[in-house]
Amino acid sequence: MHKILVVADNALNRALLLEVLKPEGFAILSAENGLQGVELAQRELPDLILMEVMLPGLSSYDAVRQLKANPATRHIPVIAIMSSVAPAERERALDAGCDGYLAKPIDTRALPNQVRLFLR
Repeated sequence: MHKILVVADNALNRALLLEVLKPEGFAILSAENGLQGVELAQRELPDLILMEVMLPGLSSYDAVRQLKANPATRHIPVIAIMSSVAPAERERALDAGCDGYLAKPIDTRALPNQVRLFLR
């Protein structure tokens, strides 16, 4: 069973991702901000991290940089969840170390297969 860490400050967004991914056989961990996300990732070593771009406190980009700088977590794919997929925003996410991105609103029918692609 693949373990996925969802980092989102909005409880409804976390619940939506849990509702869609858990029935597909994924174990879901969740964090409300970047700092919690980094700490949980370091402790639990998930197979994938879905991280909203706009987070309170430690920014998502700083969180990703910390994860990618740590030998224990650098291998974990981090997927940015973003409202804007304008080229500049995509590039910013990739430059920070994200391995991909998903646009909001999340297509709940496509999400499980999108996640599986990042797990390969």
